[in-house]
Amino acid sequence: MTLPEKINIVGTRVSKTSYKEVVNLCLAWAQTKDSQRSRYVCVTSVHGIIASRDDAELASALKDADIVTPDGMPVVWAMRSFGVARQERVYGPTLMLHLCEEAARSGLRIYLYGALPQTLEDLSRRLRARYPGLRIAGCYSPPFRPLSEEEETEVRGSIMASGADILFVGLSTPKQEKWMRAHRDSITGLTMIGVGAAFDIHAGRVRQAPGWMQQRGLEWLFRLLIEPVRLWRRYVLITPRFLPLWLKQWVSR
Repeated sequence: MTLPEKINIVGTRVSKTSYKEVVNLCLAWAQTKDSQRSRYVCVTSVHGIIASRDDAELASALKDADIVTPDGMPVVWAMRSFGVARQERVYGPTLMLHLCEEAARSGLRIYLYGALPQTLEDLSRRLRARYPGLRIAGCYSPPFRPLSEEEETEVRGSIMASGADILFVGLSTPKQEKWMRAHRDSITGLTMIGVGAAFDIHAGRVRQAPGWMQQRGLEWLFRLLIEPVRLWRRYVLITPRFLPLWLKQWVSR
């Protein structure tokens, strides 16, 4: 199966793709299963691109991903400015819903890794209500600390034993990208997708930006107003670095 082409956006190679293409590839991977490794998909915003310039491990995780989708409108606009005229946003929470819908239709089993136990409980209940027949093979809420080697082994075994086909990882950037890259070869046969805030959004614990704000690239402002203590550093110190780097790349072309 041919992977979508990637183009350089301020040092990170982002896939020229769409919801339809990503969903179709994920379903094909989930149905065929690679016994040697797992596939993984990163959904990447300006935050991930800029953070990867300072974090070699994150940069490596993005580089090795099978697909890196443009998760935010500024990334989409940058891609369009470099010639990908019809590029659309492929947003983690929406991608998760598309995949759950197809999983329910085709009988594939999903696994949820990340978030708090109550969030996972609410998320599972809401997903089953929204997609009757959806098979949730298991859930795991990791502690707010590195797992011991024994815990890692136990978790890997639990995921493999669950019979899951698609593994959603909701740890936020950069944790989820690093986790998927670190486990690609030890948890085999799965399709892993890092979906960021999707768990909290679909569990009803975090409000989603209105559509008009998403389309105008203002979702960052909405999220900053909702969670200022957690997100101020990201949106005040990290993401503003993107615009001059984008401009420099555009001029150099």
